Amino acid sequence: MVECSEYLVLLGSDNKEVVRESAFKAGEKNCVEAVPKLAELLQTNHLGIQEAVDSSLRKIGGKEVVQAVIPLLRSDDAPVRNLAMDILREVGNQDISSLIALVLDEDADIRIFVSDILGSTKSLLAVDPLCNALLKDPEVNVRYQAAVSLGELGMTEAIPSLNQAIGDEEWVQYSVIEALTKIGHASSVDALVKALDSASDLVASMIIDALGELGNVKAVTMLLKRMNDSPTALRNKIVKAVVKILGGKSLTLLSDDERERFRQYLLVALRDEDVEIQDAAIQGLAYVGGEEASKGILQIAGALDQDLEQDRLQVIIAFLAEIGLTEALKVGLLGEDQGEAKVAVQVLSQIAPDECVEQNSICRVLMDAFWQVGLPLQRQIVSVVANRGRSQSKDFFIKVLNEHADGTVLKSAVYLLGEKLQLVEVIDNIFPLLNHQYDDVKEAALDACIAIGTPDVQERFRDMFTSENPVHRLMAVYALGKFSSVDNLAILQQAVEDEESDIRRVAVEALASFPDNKDTWLPLVLQRLNDESKDVRLTVVEILGQHYGEDTMPHLVDALNDEDDWVKIRAMDALGEHSSQEAAPLMVDMLEDSNRFVVMKAIEALGNIGGSKAFAALLQVTNSDEYELVSAAEEAIARIQEAQE
Repeated sequence: MVECSEYLVLLGSDNKEVVRESAFKAGEKNCVEAVPKLAELLQTNHLGIQEAVDSSLRKIGGKEVVQAVIPLLRSDDAPVRNLAMDILREVGNQDISSLIALVLDEDADIRIFVSDILGSTKSLLAVDPLCNALLKDPEVNVRYQAAVSLGELGMTEAIPSLNQAIGDEEWVQYSVIEALTKIGHASSVDALVKALDSASDLVASMIIDALGELGNVKAVTMLLKRMNDSPTALRNKIVKAVVKILGGKSLTLLSDDERERFRQYLLVALRDEDVEIQDAAIQGLAYVGGEEASKGILQIAGALDQDLEQDRLQVIIAFLAEIGLTEALKVGLLGEDQGEAKVAVQVLSQIAPDECVEQNSICRVLMDAFWQVGLPLQRQIVSVVANRGRSQSKDFFIKVLNEHADGTVLKSAVYLLGEKLQLVEVIDNIFPLLNHQYDDVKEAALDACIAIGTPDVQERFRDMFTSENPVHRLMAVYALGKFSSVDNLAILQQAVEDEESDIRRVAVEALASFPDNKDTWLPLVLQRLNDESKDVRLTVVEILGQHYGEDTMPHLVDALNDEDDWVKIRAMDALGEHSSQEAAPLMVDMLEDSNRFVVMKAIEALGNIGGSKAFAALLQVTNSDEYELVSAAEEAIARIQEAQE
């Protein structure tokens, strides 16, 4: 306490920095006896001192601080009053009775201030005085603030008073409605609905929004009754609230008359400028809509920016799909508005089932529209139908394959006819696409030819291997490897000696896909372990790891001496995965490698291999000054220890 006495003296210094530092220290030492002086200093016109005093008063807290700061609420200096209020919002609940006493103060400003502060106390004791202020204070701004604070407290004990105050002046009504919404108790529904009778349009709008937020179903009947006599703007608000309370699907449970009447109101709300009202109308019309609804919603969706408003657009598309196939979608698909047309395709794609069977009208609509629309829409359409197409769609796609030139469109046709349907009859149309100018079309054609895979197709690829064009040879080797036929082994054996490294690499992969002929392909693959191309060597090492055994392990160990670090790393991964003790000494040597990543992988592999040599080497690494290496070594050691348990 001696220190606190010293701080009290220092707080009276003429040196501002001394005062500031002492103010901070008084808070850190919890010097309660310094509180009066600190409160006095809060009025000093010095930001540094005010900051220090503010911090310390909050730290000390308690009844002493509350009572010392309350008088500052009467200061003529607005910044001082604001500081006092901020402090009391934080610590006022530590002497709430002193605050409550101010609710009846003669000064209306003080009553406003304390009503504000009580809202931050989180105390049930604040509810009754605030309710009294709400119902009885003659100053409208006090009543307004009391309602705001009751909403911040969020306690149901305030509801009867808030319900009663809903008939107050409009300014108070705003805060009462907001408070009731925050508390969210069902007992407020009747009071809010009743207040609609005498409320101004603005207040009525707030009440309707509040009822929507409360989400109590008993408000629906009352709101529906008021729709006929409400002006359009207010009726649109009611539409939004009802949809929010019921959701769209439950609207189908209304009586036929109610549902039809509400549908008309939804169509009007669809034209409201408020996006939230529009979206509520769209949600409701998804379940009680029809042609007119589909047309109106499509117009809204078509006008949206597909990049900037993507989330909203996807929601609207889902609701349009809920309505189903309409003439509006067909007209929109073929219309001049490209935004609407794009949306129409997306909607139809969601309506369409998983498969385009003969009786599926959606796919027929899309296929009939294909030749009447521009290229961007054609790409959309052909993708949708290709993903769902079956044999019933083949004539459409054969026509596309024969008559269209766009690469994206051709890919979809090739996918459906070749990969999905595997139609032998189209091989003469697809095989030439292996020479297409775009690589992605070539790849689609290659996959389709492999999927069809008849002896004739394989023979075509064997002939292609004799081409001087390395791309042709590459595609031929890739395809022949996929067929896994022993008739193709001879060509693959030639391919591993090709002058092009990519062809050698693909040939190695193809040979390794013949697991029953390991004695045939393994010697050929091993020859490529010394290939001039690191990519070929890397592929060989990966294959040896996949076919790990006594016949491949020594070659993986040899690969640890490869000049390329990635080849080493893949060999380490394979040897570590299979706990090769023979590789441990070389792994230990690699701990001295200049490549940090190689060292990290060696540590990891040694942890997987285990054994005394690995353990001893890893212990040495833990003496390193490099945190990353030490951490990796500790993890590796932990794995070795776990394996022994």
